[in-house]
Amino acid sequence: MTDVQAYARSHGGQIELVSVSDEGDVTVRMTGTCKGCPMAGITLKLGIENQLKALVPGVRRVIAAK
Repeated sequence: MTDVQAYARSHGGQIELVSVSDEGDVTVRMTGTCKGCPMAGITLKLGIENQLKALVPGVRRVIAAK
């Protein structure tokens, strides 16, 4: 997630871990310029989710906090 976090920070954003469920659902909050960005959904699924699934066994999905 370091690469994704670095990318977010380079654009004035931040990705915060909110929670992890027993089922493997990871909830994150996107803040700064990431909040409301039209590309946030793509970053969430193709960046954060893919990277976490590759690095952390048991991650089922990544969800944006409301």
